[in-house]
Amino acid sequence: MPRTRPNLVIAVDPGRDKCGVAVVRSDGTCPEKRVVAAAEVGEVAAAMAAGHGATTLVIGDRTGSRETVRALERLGVFESIVRTDEHRSTEEAKELYFREQPPRGLRRLIPAGFLRPPEPLDHYAAWVLGRRFFGASDPGRGLVSRTGRDR
Repeated sequence: MPRTRPNLVIAVDPGRDKCGVAVVRSDGTCPEKRVVAAAEVGEVAAAMAAGHGATTLVIGDRTGSRETVRALERLGVFESIVRTDEHRSTEEAKELYFREQPPRGLRRLIPAGFLRPPEPLDHYAAWVLGRRFFGASDPGRGLVSRTGRDR
């Protein structure tokens, strides 16, 4: 039976101290996103999944990924957990941030490369990872687990 791509996912940008968590739709929009302490990521991701009906989690493959995946698998909330390449996701998150919240006043005159967002970008990085998932040609690429069985 062919696997169908979900309409939305919970995306996590893992980290040692804090993580970004975002709900990402297949059209690339993000109705909810936030930065949370690493210890709270499971609880927050599960609540977002319940609130939006998500069964797939997309997670970055770098810092803190292994530990975060283990914690999320123990919850048993997600049917599948998919690892995604995090390379340059922070740079893309910065671009996305300034597209969503363009500089105002005199900050408009500063070249984009010199601007720094006034807040952490982990939730925007999670949004980027979710968008990458929907842009991938193979929805099963990087699959960590599906209903508790490794693939």
